[in-house]
Amino acid sequence: IVIIGAFKESCTMSFFKGSLLQDPHQILDKPGENSNAGRVIRFKNVKQVLKVLPKLKPYIFEAIEIEKAGLKVKPKDTSVKNMPEELLQKFDEHPDLKSAFFSLTPGRQRAYLIHFSQPKQSQTRTSRIEKSMNQIMNGIGLHDEYTNRKAKSGK
Repeated sequence: IVIIGAFKESCTMSFFKGSLLQDPHQILDKPGENSNAGRVIRFKNVKQVLKVLPKLKPYIFEAIEIEKAGLKVKPKDTSVKNMPEELLQKFDEHPDLKSAFFSLTPGRQRAYLIHFSQPKQSQTRTSRIEKSMNQIMNGIGLHDEYTNRKAKSGK
């Protein structure tokens, strides 16, 4: 329902299904621009926590009710219409790439689509796709290699 995170300069309270919360006090933020479900509130000091605490309790109770009701956040659309033309062209050239891409989890597909769509120039989009083809073919998400290296190094 909710998770608390502690960082060097702040702490956070994150709601897993925060996009379903009413947020009448406008205290919740998206953790990132491409976030779909989660919402977060950041605190830099105890005064901020104490100021928001009376407003925050109803949010927690609402989150519990959302979970009890079994409500789900609708996933973002990752259909073909959102794919860069360069990726569709690579799918035509390499049907096995298309199959491997759609075998990835929706979140991994979305990460790749965001990564491939960001550049303004077609050449850069094509380059990103070509650099990622082996990872996709091996069922590896865009950020999985980094995560795996980080876990192995213990950092």
